[in-house]
Amino acid sequence: MTMKLNDEENDILAGKAGVVPQQALRHQIKVGEFFGAKDFVLVTQAHIMADTESLGEAGVQWLEGLAATTEGQRRVRIPTITDPRGTDFAKADLLGQTFAMLDLERRAIAAFEKLGVAMTNTCINYQTIQAPTRNEHAAFGDTGVVIYSNSVCGARSNFEGGPSALSAGLTGRTPRYGFHLPEFRHGTLRIKVDHTPTTLNGWGALGGVIGRIAGNYWAVPVVEGIEGAPKSDQLKHFGASMASFGSIALYHLLGLTPEASQLSDVAAADLPVHRVTRADVEALQRSYHTDDQVDVVVFSAPQLSLYELADLAELCDGRQFSVPLLAVTSPQVKPDSDRMGYTARIEGAGGSVLSGMCFYQSYAREISEANGWKRLATNSAKLVNILGGYGYRPMLASMEACVDAAVSGRLARI
Repeated sequence: MTMKLNDEENDILAGKAGVVPQQALRHQIKVGEFFGAKDFVLVTQAHIMADTESLGEAGVQWLEGLAATTEGQRRVRIPTITDPRGTDFAKADLLGQTFAMLDLERRAIAAFEKLGVAMTNTCINYQTIQAPTRNEHAAFGDTGVVIYSNSVCGARSNFEGGPSALSAGLTGRTPRYGFHLPEFRHGTLRIKVDHTPTTLNGWGALGGVIGRIAGNYWAVPVVEGIEGAPKSDQLKHFGASMASFGSIALYHLLGLTPEASQLSDVAAADLPVHRVTRADVEALQRSYHTDDQVDVVVFSAPQLSLYELADLAELCDGRQFSVPLLAVTSPQVKPDSDRMGYTARIEGAGGSVLSGMCFYQSYAREISEANGWKRLATNSAKLVNILGGYGYRPMLASMEACVDAAVSGRLARI
């Protein structure tokens, strides 16, 4: 299938804007044709996943080649930001990261800056930079960003790989397929829950259960039974976990999210129904409690909001940790945390507040080997789902239980 191009797109493809946007559009045409896109849709912002652990030497050299171009358009056309980086340079020694890792990171940052990309280094841009609005078309990469933007904000984005998101920034458009189209946003299954979580790990576990049931990228769960109005941090953990466990990019909360005032708005009444109980959620959490001993406590994935740091600081008062505790936030939140004293309170107990990175995108396996960390406690369901592949034995618990474990070195049984 050949995509229909308008005059501007034909000019870009012919190289009239320069080799960089030409290369970007060629890539986008291949992606669009693969997914059956008929044409392009203009996008207003892009968000790039491009941690150097994933990029490697070849990826960074490719970025540097784009950045070294001197003729034609080289810089992005629309606001384009970055996902967490591979390190917090101020804490690299603590993590045990090597000079080679840091040098690759510096090179990637320099290339991105030459391309006009804003180095926001965050996976919570919907909390800290600029949340997309309903029906706004965007090109976002991080799965947690996409599912929050699609579901909670009512924006429209697919999961965009790093080169695709950068290409969108350079051309100002993306192939019109998937969740940019109304027909792909209809519910494909109904989920009826019998309780509403009260903790962030509970919300993440619920998202994980639903993600496993839904099971594929094109599935759109319609969730019923949630009471009250969930907060941003709760939906952040809920969606990030659902995306991690099930590759889900969009869900609807009946009566809560913007496209789902009532069932008929998003789904047919005869959709298959799946029931999720409190026991299902507790069973998932217990499955990630494989040991009593803890080597490290990590709060990350997604990065912590200011309110999460405030809650953590309160739990740290008067405590002294016997194992490392890492709290990872965004560069936008960290200064406020410093100014309000949250950072000092957490670090006064022996913890560390890191900025602009994400634990599993920061050479997690090498960090484990450098520090002897295997048994890791966290309140992030997304993180426990990922870290087993990096050689950890991750355990899921509440923020309170994780802080207690940082003090005693032992995680209490659920």
